[in-house]
Amino acid sequence: MAFGVTFKRYEKKYLINSEQYEALKIEIDKHFVPDEYGETKICNLYYDTPNYLTIRRSIEKPVFKEKLRLRTYGVPNDTTTAFCEVKRKFKSVVYKRRIHLPYVDALKYLNKNYDKFDDTQISREIKYLLDFYGTLEPKFYISYDRCAYFYKETSDIRITFDRNITWRSNDLDLRLGSYGDQLLPQNYTLMEIKVPNTVPLWLSQLMSQLGIRASSFSKVGNAYKKMLRSDYDIRLGHTVVLDEQLFEDAFDENEYIAQGVDE
Repeated sequence: MAFGVTFKRYEKKYLINSEQYEALKIEIDKHFVPDEYGETKICNLYYDTPNYLTIRRSIEKPVFKEKLRLRTYGVPNDTTTAFCEVKRKFKSVVYKRRIHLPYVDALKYLNKNYDKFDDTQISREIKYLLDFYGTLEPKFYISYDRCAYFYKETSDIRITFDRNITWRSNDLDLRLGSYGDQLLPQNYTLMEIKVPNTVPLWLSQLMSQLGIRASSFSKVGNAYKKMLRSDYDIRLGHTVVLDEQLFEDAFDENEYIAQGVDE
């Protein structure tokens, strides 16, 4: 697998139901080609301060935001290649910088054990972030099954479909496997369009016809909200389930807001 270390692009996210997915996929297959790896399970550990400072700032939609995560492709063992990634967003442009290490070494690195590792520009950026926030530790596990497609006319345009988005706030080790709670209701998919500038006109028109609207959906942001809601309802003695109709009604100015109902 080829590994990039630096990315700069616009990323647009869309929550789509099964009917929208099937209609869109017909046209996607005409203009895009799947990547060579097929469906891939992506596993992430999101790092934050003890009081979730970076996630809380991100939810406030600032002009600039950043996050630190550890990523593997598939459930890792000690020697699996892992990526320490800094993802920043400034005025809608996404910048991603990352280094790769064996999984156990990546854990050591993010725990500020730098001595045995190469000193590069990107590693210095990661070290600065770790030092700036003082304490950054794993807070959320998030995994999903991703299919990626590249535009036939230029590989700079990419579409991904994420299903089975799973999260947990305990057992924060990627080697333990993919389990936890689902972030989306059944039959929903998160689509992301990653482009250097604009979405192709035909695709924009098709999504408009299908009623597909951009969403500011954040996987870790919504996992944080669901964790807070779960903690609150546990204290009240309630059981909360996600209702699909409430999910449909929960788009507020193109933003998904997780809601629950008492069982």
